[in-house]
Amino acid sequence: MHLRNVTFSVHKASIPEQEESGHGENGAGPKAAERRRPGARGVRWWLMVLLDMLVVLCGQTVATLLGRYYYNSGGNSKWMATLTQSGGSPLLAVLLLLTPADPVGEPRPAAAKMVPIYLGLGTLIGFDNLMYSYALQYLPVSTFALVAATQLAFNSVTSRLINAQRFTALIANSVVVLTFAAALLGVGSSSDGTSAADLPRGKYMLGFVLTLAASAVFALILSLFEVTFERAVGGRTFRWVLRVQMCTNLVAAAVAVCGLLASGEWKTIPGEMSAFEDGRARYVATLAGTAVSWQAMSVASLRLITRVSSLFANVTGTVSLPLVPVFAVVLFGDRMTGIKAVAMLMAFWGFLSYVYQHYLDGRRAAAQGECCVCAARAGGEAVLPA
Repeated sequence: MHLRNVTFSVHKASIPEQEESGHGENGAGPKAAERRRPGARGVRWWLMVLLDMLVVLCGQTVATLLGRYYYNSGGNSKWMATLTQSGGSPLLAVLLLLTPADPVGEPRPAAAKMVPIYLGLGTLIGFDNLMYSYALQYLPVSTFALVAATQLAFNSVTSRLINAQRFTALIANSVVVLTFAAALLGVGSSSDGTSAADLPRGKYMLGFVLTLAASAVFALILSLFEVTFERAVGGRTFRWVLRVQMCTNLVAAAVAVCGLLASGEWKTIPGEMSAFEDGRARYVATLAGTAVSWQAMSVASLRLITRVSSLFANVTGTVSLPLVPVFAVVLFGDRMTGIKAVAMLMAFWGFLSYVYQHYLDGRRAAAQGECCVCAARAGGEAVLPA
């Protein structure tokens, strides 16, 4: 997928001031192309991007820690943990009602086109949430966070295959380093006293494999979201972000509810609530807090996808990598072993490799007068100015 070159003949003062960041084939007319120019990225745009990044970091960190707290305090329902990851989606209807209507001329794809997308993506999200729920129970939260960082490596591949993201040496370095970091954790599992003491034999490796599988599927989901906005939705307003997030997560929540009923785990919920370590009120607050945190993180991540790219959104989530293990050591008593420390440093180095690549793309875009995301998708290396 290559973006078309557009000849600009519109004076800068006539550009409408509306939410920007369209990148893709749809809406590639003069107005959409003009919004993609570096000049259209003012202070407000960058502040909104930074705000979304902050929400992703806080939401993902809090949701992961609360998910582990649920298991540590006596929770045991995998399907309930799965439901919390998408069950907060009805709250988005309130935001949708308070959000201004779409501007005149905003693309309105037919329902017949969007319903299959919602069903497909929602089902995929539901089973990905289930894999994460199992993995979080079978792994210490610090190890879980580090292995989950491989989603950046997987997303580099899916972004290349689906979103035409340029695969440079620095991004390849990020993929290799993050993969080795995850492998190091798997090989060094015997040194993790938490896993050896608290889990049945073989559960640690199962959690490791499930986390890798869930990370790969999550990377695919992010790329599919990006291509959905480019080729199906067209519009990139906040209302469309809320619509897509709410509809796909309602489907994911329906998958979790069906699993909860079919597995019979719903019968154990009252007893689980009564036996929860800190009481019924804390049980409900934990599930509610987890649900809200996941929705906040998901909406902000989807906004980053529509503003920049799925890979950028994934990299932002990876920044929380050093935060979760540190909080897990303080809150849950996880051991910060030498293996984890080395893996964390390797993963952080993989993140920095991508950040530096983004910096190079930004310099090249500034030199050539094009959008840095479009530059990242262009083939070949550019010679940067001194």
